[in-house]
Amino acid sequence: MIITFWITFLLIIYTFVGYGIVLYTMVVIRRIIKGKRVLPASEKLPSCTLVIAAYNEEGFIREKIENTLALDYEPGKLEILFITDGSNDKTPDIISEYPGIRLMHEDLRRGKVAAMHRAFETLSSEIVIFTDANTILNKEALVNIARHYSDAKIGAVAGEKRIRVEESADAGAAGEGFYWKYESALKKWDSELFTVVGAAGELFSVRRELYQPVPDDTILDDFMISMLVAAKDYRIVYEPQSYALEYASDNITEELKRKIRIAAGGIQSILRLLPLLNIFRYGLLSFQYISHRVLRWTIAPSLLILLLLMNVALVFETSQSIYWLLLIAQLLFYAFAIAGMLLENRRLRIKIFFIPYYFCVMNYAVIMGIIRYVTKQQSAVWEKAVRKKGNI
Repeated sequence: MIITFWITFLLIIYTFVGYGIVLYTMVVIRRIIKGKRVLPASEKLPSCTLVIAAYNEEGFIREKIENTLALDYEPGKLEILFITDGSNDKTPDIISEYPGIRLMHEDLRRGKVAAMHRAFETLSSEIVIFTDANTILNKEALVNIARHYSDAKIGAVAGEKRIRVEESADAGAAGEGFYWKYESALKKWDSELFTVVGAAGELFSVRRELYQPVPDDTILDDFMISMLVAAKDYRIVYEPQSYALEYASDNITEELKRKIRIAAGGIQSILRLLPLLNIFRYGLLSFQYISHRVLRWTIAPSLLILLLLMNVALVFETSQSIYWLLLIAQLLFYAFAIAGMLLENRRLRIKIFFIPYYFCVMNYAVIMGIIRYVTKQQSAVWEKAVRKKGNI
């Protein structure tokens, strides 16, 4: 049991903290040997289509359109396409008021993946950039993404997701904001070492000829599409100077709903991308994929439970103080998480409890996501989470 305990402990540490340390160390070594990667210039940009899937966004769609029309790009090389399949509010009508935008609409709602595939059949641009309808992009976002495609080895580019967090943020908002800051750091290092491990749908792009349709029941279409590009031996790079800004989920319940869906999609993606686990074929890509994604989406939550149970057993079976210290540390961490939950329910927001609470919510979501996927209760049709209100 002692050996199992320490293997479990080290795997947990590696999954949530250790990989970041190892990754950064490898990046520093690469810089010493090869120098820091040089950003390409933006002198000659490829033709581009900006694709935005929107479902019942009448309350925000005008702001999204105005933001989109204000984005920088070389004249004559950018097409803007909105897809509003299944929307039964005024979203399609509002979009149709703008002559510079192409609208594709069907009354039937078959899901985002089906809508994207239908749109792709009409595209001819060199690159395609996807963004969500509830986000605001920085003015230079498209240019900063497109410049990377001057390198023939780049097959996809991931932008940065930023969460707007107010000073009075609740546990969901504060936790989500911290999580995405940490994720952004990992993505920067992943990209510099070799490749980003999947892109987020808020803002990402692919070379049109590398786009590979995924099944209509795909839950994490953005992740699958980008990883299929990586599987063809192209790099996915991270561009933090292109960002999509959005508010956090309205509350922890909405965030949990979103996280469970992501977790279900994560296990689906792992099962459909089994070849990428072959480190002898994919080398560094497999190492990054397993370390950054697979461990989090599969065994990490179960290991947390196992570690606590083994720790209790070892306290009673041995007289070593190290196990008492580790048990106290675990119990204190979970006590902070419970306090975060109780204070959240009472609207008393003490931020020291937010991260343990959000961490536990995330890992609970992974377990529930796996259960929902195995029991076939997770639909691929997108259900937008309720977001906080305000001007982004």
